[in-house]
Amino acid sequence: MDINAETLSVNGVDYVRADSIDNVKAELVDGMEYCIVRTYSAGVFAGYIDFGAIENKTGTVINARRLWRWYGAASLSQLATDGTSKPTECKFPCEVSSVMLTEIIEIIPCTVRAQKSIAEVVVWQE
Repeated sequence: MDINAETLSVNGVDYVRADSIDNVKAELVDGMEYCIVRTYSAGVFAGYIDFGAIENKTGTVINARRLWRWYGAASLSQLATDGTSKPTECKFPCEVSSVMLTEIIEIIPCTVRAQKSIAEVVVWQE
């Protein structure tokens, strides 16, 4: 058994301290990371992306949610780390099963806390 301040490994399975769970990277799904993806002209999306499948700045985001307007985070980096502190002011439309994005210019892996925060923003409709 390997023990350190943040994790505990038992039989090859890592367990994370309950009081630090919000600050760890979001769980992989089918080898894809939950990230915030910024493009040159299509805007910003949150969802799962396979880094290995990105080719010529083009990639597909699965379970993608467009982050049209956000408050409660000074930057996308903070949004990917802390989430939003003002979820009722954010405008995030509904999630779509996938979106192919061209001209990807930034990909920021999210923490568990950020993923949860983004998911909890009520779907914006006008």
